[in-house]
Amino acid sequence: MSLSILGIYVADLVFFGKKIPIEGETILGNKFIIGPGGKGSNQAVAAAKAGAKTFFISKIGDDQFGSMAIDIYKESNVDFSNVEISKKYSTGAAGILVNENSGSNAINVFPGASSKISIDDIEKADEVIKNSSVFLTQLEAPIESVNYAIKKAHSYGVKTILNPAPATEIDSDIFPLIDYFTPNETEASFYVNHPVQTLEDAKKASNKLLSKGIKNIIITLGEKGAFFANEHENFPIPIANLENPVVDTTGAGDAFNAGFAVALIENMPIKEAISFASATAGLSTTKIGTANSMPFRDEIEKIIK
Repeated sequence: MSLSILGIYVADLVFFGKKIPIEGETILGNKFIIGPGGKGSNQAVAAAKAGAKTFFISKIGDDQFGSMAIDIYKESNVDFSNVEISKKYSTGAAGILVNENSGSNAINVFPGASSKISIDDIEKADEVIKNSSVFLTQLEAPIESVNYAIKKAHSYGVKTILNPAPATEIDSDIFPLIDYFTPNETEASFYVNHPVQTLEDAKKASNKLLSKGIKNIIITLGEKGAFFANEHENFPIPIANLENPVVDTTGAGDAFNAGFAVALIENMPIKEAISFASATAGLSTTKIGTANSMPFRDEIEKIIK
């Protein structure tokens, strides 16, 4: 039983300061780090560390940032045989501004080589997708490739998870092919055209999203937890109880999606699966960085017992 993930890899350039500057403002930062990132890549690393046999489908450059990706895949036991190393395009990067007081962040991503992920690349990964129990993707890769991969996974009877980040328009014929749709509150607001800030907002948003043909909705709400809904039931799930303080929320959504995918592979009941995902996400916020902050399985199990 395995997980296949389509997404991008970029190097994260992370700046820490007492606040996130507004447009036109310059502030002095207190710390700067470089590490591996990109939503799909973060999810692959998190899933592998949480115990899943994980295959990552992507494209990176033949450069220093690309070498950083290979290193963390080897360390985390991610299968990267479907990560193409491009001689033509450089690896992308993400500028991440972190408020060191709250852990909140703002991100600007340049996908680089990952923006060239093509339908041919998806075809090359056909067997990996076909033999997966779960297929997970986001919206950072080219949309035509994402759509093609979702259709392929669905045609093989593979459970599909779409983490719609960054929020962008999705063809109406794709929604019914999505088994689990996992926006955060900002992304959910984009798709339903009204603010999603409370659990009641999430319930209303879920009803609208279900009407599009999606089978299951999980809206993450930061410190308010998560809200699950399908045509049979709906309920909130609280955040995990953490022993250590939150220091950096960057990558928490990636950790949540990875944890949830792992739980699906293991056939956990839905409430247990979301709690496992919340624990994975919560633990990732107690360390600085994205891929490097993803927790190991024993850490997750320790706080959900």
